Amino acid sequence: MTTQDRGLAALGLDGVPALQPLTYPGLPATVPSLLTGAELLELRPRPGGLGAWTVDGAGHGPRRSLDDVLAALGQAPVAARLPVLAVGSNASPGQLSHKLTRRGVPGTVPMVPVRLRGLGVGCSAHIGRAGYVAAAPFAAPSARTTLVVSWLDAAQLPAVDATELLNYRRVPLPGDAYGMTLPSGEPLDGAYVYVSARGILADPVTGLPRPGGGDQAALLDALLDASPLLRELLGPDAATWVRRAAADPELRARGTRLFTDEGWVLPWTELPHPSR
Repeated sequence: MTTQDRGLAALGLDGVPALQPLTYPGLPATVPSLLTGAELLELRPRPGGLGAWTVDGAGHGPRRSLDDVLAALGQAPVAARLPVLAVGSNASPGQLSHKLTRRGVPGTVPMVPVRLRGLGVGCSAHIGRAGYVAAAPFAAPSARTTLVVSWLDAAQLPAVDATELLNYRRVPLPGDAYGMTLPSGEPLDGAYVYVSARGILADPVTGLPRPGGGDQAALLDALLDASPLLRELLGPDAATWVRRAAADPELRARGTRLFTDEGWVLPWTELPHPSR
């Protein structure tokens, strides 16, 4: 693939769930990458930590290290950034670029799929500004998964925080406890993650966390089918739900309260230290 092919549109990664709610959570970065606003350059792991990994497509000539490329772009090095784990749309390059650039913050971010254990992906018990029901993490000792970690600088972190609060809290995850491993095989010392301040949606039949991060239309249709009150408020279908909810904060608040009224909310707002 040539340098010209690394645009988000060419890669099919330019979708923005905030603008197209039924596409939530969007398509994630599937290989180690450097997001540069409208492009996604591939990273090649090598010894010496993330900053020493090389960047494909960053100009002509020999491959340069990630830190060298960041410096050439006038951006903070890896050591000056904080790793933030995404369980939902923050793993989507299009969504992350949208969140940053619309706030006037440079959208240059290393994004790396990381293997880890002990974390499940459920649904936050609230309806977000765009009208969708977003993903949220919960403790799941037997879970093994791969999630994208983005390294955010001092301007990017508060910009992303602003899109998550008040419905989420950013909390630290110790890398050893969650078995975080980079694609290079090196351990990751830790990362932050956004935990729902509203709790997690439960499956009304099993009482277990309802899986999140999948087909948003199917999720919303299932919720509508399970609650005549919710269907009356936001139905009859997923497309109507997101259109009405995105346009009316009061409808979002009423729908969120119905989750509790229906008995669907697990009050899981913390991530306990997982068993080894």
